[in-house]
Amino acid sequence: MRRQVFAFSGVLDPRPGERGNRPLLEHVLALGAARRTTEGPVRLCYVPTAVGDDPAAVAAYQRVFGGRDDVVLSVLRLFPQPSIPDLRTHLLTQDVVLVEGGSVVNLMAVWRAHGLPALLRECWEAGVVLAGPSAGSLCWHVGGPTDAWSAEGSARLAPFTEGLGLLPSSNSVHDDAVDQPRRAVYRQLVAGRELPGGYATEGGVGLHYVGTELAETVTVRPGAKAWRVDPDGAGGLLERAITPRQL
Repeated sequence: MRRQVFAFSGVLDPRPGERGNRPLLEHVLALGAARRTTEGPVRLCYVPTAVGDDPAAVAAYQRVFGGRDDVVLSVLRLFPQPSIPDLRTHLLTQDVVLVEGGSVVNLMAVWRAHGLPALLRECWEAGVVLAGPSAGSLCWHVGGPTDAWSAEGSARLAPFTEGLGLLPSSNSVHDDAVDQPRRAVYRQLVAGRELPGGYATEGGVGLHYVGTELAETVTVRPGAKAWRVDPDGAGGLLERAITPRQL
């Protein structure tokens, strides 16, 4: 089976006329449909752990996908206890596991308490498409810069290196955000080898990995880019712009 991850930066503030995140989500569903060996709706499991299983987040996905004939939506809540009795059986029967953004630190702590890292690796090996924005993007990598340890409203970023490591690179999301110095901080952390080299995505850009290699980048925002960032061996860094395919 093809091991696939689709890691993306959501559109934080869509401009007038922009389609927001919907095309990225539809792209995830298309990847899930393509991995099926039989006809039928895409089985999509939404995992909102990183926002504490916020009912508003769950309701939003239920409004978008709950009434569609081509999608069977399930929600895995872990607060106050798992909403699905047999996690392994359920996750392995999904086409897509979509992880919400939020706190990647809290996400990984709760997942480890419930044995999710081993289960998600098994899903990846079995060909289930693993996807998500923000924390749901960082978690599949070794790690990346995060504000999850900062007080609410703080812009302080620190290196997080406790991701699942399915992808042996780092990841930085919202590389063009204006409210946090993510772009500069990520490159400093890579140059200083506090994070391994990896990929940064601007808002609306997604990374599609097959195995551990980047297969394609896509975007919903014209002009938005992804970046490959690596240390140069002399205390500096090398970066290369990647122009994504427009969805």
